[in-house]
Amino acid sequence: MIENKLKAKSAKNLSTFSVLYRILARDVQVALRRQSDVTAVFFFFIIAASLFPLGSGADPKLLNAMAPSVLWVTALLSCMISLSRMFLSDYADGTLEQMMLSNQPTVLIVLMKILAHWMLSGLPLIFVAPLIGLQFNLSGEQLQILALSLLMGTLALSLIGSIGAALTLGIRGTGVLIAILVLPLYIPVLVFGAGAVNAVSIGMSPNGALSLLGAVLTMALVFAPLASAAALKIALE
Repeated sequence: MIENKLKAKSAKNLSTFSVLYRILARDVQVALRRQSDVTAVFFFFIIAASLFPLGSGADPKLLNAMAPSVLWVTALLSCMISLSRMFLSDYADGTLEQMMLSNQPTVLIVLMKILAHWMLSGLPLIFVAPLIGLQFNLSGEQLQILALSLLMGTLALSLIGSIGAALTLGIRGTGVLIAILVLPLYIPVLVFGAGAVNAVSIGMSPNGALSLLGAVLTMALVFAPLASAAALKIALE
């Protein structure tokens, strides 16, 4: 009897994992079919960040001092560009409603869609940011901390941004509205992310800023999917 229950529970967990993986894979495949949406985020970051060294001159000290803020602000804006599309396409064709009506946990479904958004908008920036950082005369240690802070920070940006995307679902002109909603919540991520790289620049340990950034990421990972799921249910009613 107990063995049968364990087998049934194991099969259910495996089924849930399979469904969630399919949701993640589907979102990535659908986004890749619209390559212009994906490349827009990538090239916006490259172009916007590369313009600052051209416009501010070739002073190595000036470039090094401004690099953390410039790279982090451009990364933040790049991630924000695609927030309105996180749930929009599935909402428009009715797929999102079917997902919400399924027997799968709504929070996990939302989490998979957030993860797909991060993989397409945040993850590429982590790989290209160190290359852009060379234009700002960043040292090897600074580039490592930059990549690490972006790894945690961009995921936090996608998590927090999902709340704004869910709250504005179905509303026209969502781009500006999402920015108004999420920018105040983005400030701690920006401060701690840039602060970690700045700490290395002045010879201090970045552990404090990275710890605070990790705390923000943990809070976002716990509360953002719950808030987004609740907002989506309201939008679909």
